[in-house]
Amino acid sequence: MVGQAVCRRLAKMDGIEIIVRTRRELDLTDELATASFFAEETPEAVIFAAAKVGGIHANQTYPVEFMVDNVKMAMNSITSAYENGVERFLFLGSSCIYPRMAPQPILEDALLSSSLELTNEAYALAKITGLKLCQYYRKQYGALYHSAMPTNLYGPGDNYHPDHSHVLPAMIRRFHNAKENNDASVTIWGTGAPLREFLHVDDLAAGVIHLLGLDNPPDWVNIGSGIDQTIFELAKLVALTVGFTGQILLDPSKPDGTPRKLMDSSLLRSTGWSPRIQLADGLGTTYQDFLEQHAAGLLRAV
Repeated sequence: MVGQAVCRRLAKMDGIEIIVRTRRELDLTDELATASFFAEETPEAVIFAAAKVGGIHANQTYPVEFMVDNVKMAMNSITSAYENGVERFLFLGSSCIYPRMAPQPILEDALLSSSLELTNEAYALAKITGLKLCQYYRKQYGALYHSAMPTNLYGPGDNYHPDHSHVLPAMIRRFHNAKENNDASVTIWGTGAPLREFLHVDDLAAGVIHLLGLDNPPDWVNIGSGIDQTIFELAKLVALTVGFTGQILLDPSKPDGTPRKLMDSSLLRSTGWSPRIQLADGLGTTYQDFLEQHAAGLLRAV
């Protein structure tokens, strides 16, 4: 999703050659394959959007894979990039790198100030590793390697898997299926009270390109919308977008995750970037993307 959005943005700019590989074409967990790619292509700049991602269920079920795969991808890519003369490397992480009980809104200096959220600790540790490695290359060798930490993302190209996707695309699929099946209700995990912030992936892409244009960017910077809502409020908005008119039930026996996770993006905003797409508008286009993927048989099964 992120890579596609960034490529759409770059394609509108003159004088840029975009080099991409799908996960089938290049396995970034393979050290030799990754090194060969960078040696052959020698790009001037890299936007690292690769990740093994998922929601609470997937993170709790496969913590080994979430940590090992993401650490390997980050380590292989960053080291191979430097060894092959890549001048600039922008590593994309996640807001989950910050502590579970970080002061809200979360500033960049909250990193490593206290304990992480246990439900996605493995993924967070992997992303922190990539962020820190970029920081160390910049400090030790002067390489312009830096990072951006997006909040929860959504938009065209998302993964709508019922078990392995993030909360918003998972809700879209569940509410759509419930509408199609004339179900009386949909049950969502937890108390519905946790607060979450969402950013449309096209706003993220604009922020990424903006960061690449800065001569002296921060080592890492937050990218968020600055607005959050409860999971229950989100569920009602998704139901309205999809057209589901049944009941929305809660299952408090399931984990909530972090109570609140709102990013302070004032550092990036001070450089001239700001988001443009409102959640209600973005949800409408995202649901249309879901319908198109569904009609074409492209919804992910893994």
